[in-house]
Amino acid sequence: MSVYTSLYKKTEVYVTDMFQKTPHEQLSFHNLEHTENVVKKVNEIAGHYNLSEEEMAVVFIAAWFHDIGYLAEKPELHEFKSVELMKTFLEKEDISASMVDNVESCVLATRSPRNPANLVSEILCDADTYQFGSKAEFKKSNKLFFEEVVVLCDSNIDKNAFDEGTLKMLQHHTYFTSYCKDLLNDTKKEIMKKVKKSIKNDEHKKEHKEQIKEDKSAEKVITEKDGTTKGMQTMLRLTSSNHIQLSEMADSKANLLISVNAIIISVILSVLLRKLQTDPYLTIPTISFLAFSVLTIVVAILATRPKVNTGTFEDIDVVNKKTNLLFFGNFHKMTYDHYDTAMRTMMGDSDYSYSSIVKDIFYLGQVLGKKYKLIRLAYNIFMIGIIVSVMAFIVASFFNTAPQETVIKNSTGSPF
Repeated sequence: MSVYTSLYKKTEVYVTDMFQKTPHEQLSFHNLEHTENVVKKVNEIAGHYNLSEEEMAVVFIAAWFHDIGYLAEKPELHEFKSVELMKTFLEKEDISASMVDNVESCVLATRSPRNPANLVSEILCDADTYQFGSKAEFKKSNKLFFEEVVVLCDSNIDKNAFDEGTLKMLQHHTYFTSYCKDLLNDTKKEIMKKVKKSIKNDEHKKEHKEQIKEDKSAEKVITEKDGTTKGMQTMLRLTSSNHIQLSEMADSKANLLISVNAIIISVILSVLLRKLQTDPYLTIPTISFLAFSVLTIVVAILATRPKVNTGTFEDIDVVNKKTNLLFFGNFHKMTYDHYDTAMRTMMGDSDYSYSSIVKDIFYLGQVLGKKYKLIRLAYNIFMIGIIVSVMAFIVASFFNTAPQETVIKNSTGSPF
């Protein structure tokens, strides 16, 4: 067994824990998956060279640590932070200073522009950029695009600019090991051709979009009175839908409380009340339990009890846009013709239509607020009732438990 076997395992566990304990969701590319992939490629490339055990340990540790600095430092300085974390980790291990220096040199070799000083550094550099010569690996470049936009906060970069930067990087990139040159260079050339084609297509699409935008702006001018945007329509629709779902959830919670407490009351009335004749000390706990259950049901019913308006509106209310024709409580007693006329008036006025939707959402929110407040009260009453009643049963049972009297009979069966 190699003297570095234990160090391999400790390194893997340490770096893996760092990524898991310091989650960075915005790192869509330089994450634990990428690090594990680089380690895998290091083993693949190093297997074609006659490295010593110490050289294998150096490149292995460097592969695990090379991007860990992304968790705690700006992307452009992450290599230096990676070296700092690596040294902190190796201080606790029985590792020579020269080996630590070699690991540091290996990690820093991945910093652009790459200039590896030895075979070990070349292996890590090629493993880190293995995706440039692999079609399957290169597909992950979309994750790198997202990372640059979000982490670097470069909102000005678009996909076309990213592709241009990628092409420039591929043109200046080179593999250092003979293994990667023979294996990946041809595929890298094919990838470069696809990137060039993508850039050309993106430019055509951009020109086409700009032309469409110019045509639309010449044909239509949207003002505040003309209506609202599609995004606003979606927002109103989703908000209304969410309010309805919340109302359904509130009703289901209230129904659950009513059902449970109805069962409790039926059990108390059918079982415990009869037992009070023989065990009167259970009277107070039973009445307490019954009272809390009844009170819970009452509050839950109040939360779900519907409230209906007068069901009528005046024509002047429609003219002044003061009635909400989308709520049934405002028109359920009106005739169809009257309601149809009012609705057509509202639909002819976009401002009235949207204000009705907003008003409907607002009042539904008011009802939800009252409903959830009552349901919360009902749950609190139920919780307190359960606790108080159970404690009352325990106390009553404890203080009213008397020892059984033993009756001794003689041989004839009569007591003495």
